Amino acid sequence: MDEQTATVRDYYGTRLAGSGDLKTGACCSLEPLSPRLRSILETIHPEVVNRFYGCGSPMPDDVEGMTVLDLGCGTGRDVFMVSALVGEGGRSIGVDMTPEQLAVGRDHQAEQARVFGHRASNVSFIEGQFEDLASLGIADGSIDVVISNCALNLSPDKAKVFAEIHRVLKPGGELLFSDVFASRRLPAEVAADPLLVGECLGGALYVEDFRRLMAASGWPDFRLLSRRPIAIGHPYAELLVGATTFWSMTVRAFKLDGLEDCCEDYGQVATYLGSLPDSPSAFVLDDHHRFIAGKPMLVCGNTAAMIGESRFGRHFRVDGSRAVHFGRFDCSTPGGGAEIDAAPASGCCC
Repeated sequence: MDEQTATVRDYYGTRLAGSGDLKTGACCSLEPLSPRLRSILETIHPEVVNRFYGCGSPMPDDVEGMTVLDLGCGTGRDVFMVSALVGEGGRSIGVDMTPEQLAVGRDHQAEQARVFGHRASNVSFIEGQFEDLASLGIADGSIDVVISNCALNLSPDKAKVFAEIHRVLKPGGELLFSDVFASRRLPAEVAADPLLVGECLGGALYVEDFRRLMAASGWPDFRLLSRRPIAIGHPYAELLVGATTFWSMTVRAFKLDGLEDCCEDYGQVATYLGSLPDSPSAFVLDDHHRFIAGKPMLVCGNTAAMIGESRFGRHFRVDGSRAVHFGRFDCSTPGGGAEIDAAPASGCCC
């Protein structure tokens, strides 16, 4: 076990007894939950919820009967929420390297199944590191959605993590995660500080390095759903990081063939059918694509693929193909969905 991994296991296994023990504002989720998600959260045991250290809410929609993998699941708050979303016919798998946290989740596993009305638990907790999911028995193309909540920054080898995520996802599958990102690279000796590592700041990816890493791992385009600045609120940590800015960002990416590294125009038009149960009026793909039910919208080739060749395909009508190319897609046009809030590390769609 390397030094960073040992630091993380000690921090989350023995030093933190609950979210109140956190020293900074990095691992705090301020994103509102939908009424459906709030109702699920209210049924999860307080011991599980009190030891939640996420920075966002990467909850997938339209996953009934699917298999969802949570990397860095901790005590399983998000695992149990997904358990309700996928239903009795689906699977919710949590991977974490901290046995003390996994023990809490397992203690409540049977009871949560009963609360959700499941005859048997559809949850699996696996102890291990997510740089090598194959050693944990997670096969190629076996997962519909991979989620993670403020945990990928804790990995000492993020290139392996994103390559593994790409491997285990099914074609058309989605990576949906929240994490901490930085405005610049921290010096190695600062990034290795135990407090910064444990508080998800030391391992935060510089936003441009993240963009490069995604491209190298098979993700030429990814989308930003939300971004908020992080108030560190700890004098020593603030002294260490200096002028570095940190954000909590929620990102989604799809495992699709043929995605391009910039937005290209093929004259395609997408119409949302309004058929997602929690989104009858509009569907939000990312921070600058909000599809109004019944309203045709001009989209780039990548966006057309993301909504047409993923699990969302049954909720859209996509007209046109890639037979004719019209040049670079103009995101500034109304049909292209002008960007609402310019943010670093966005994918190729501007």
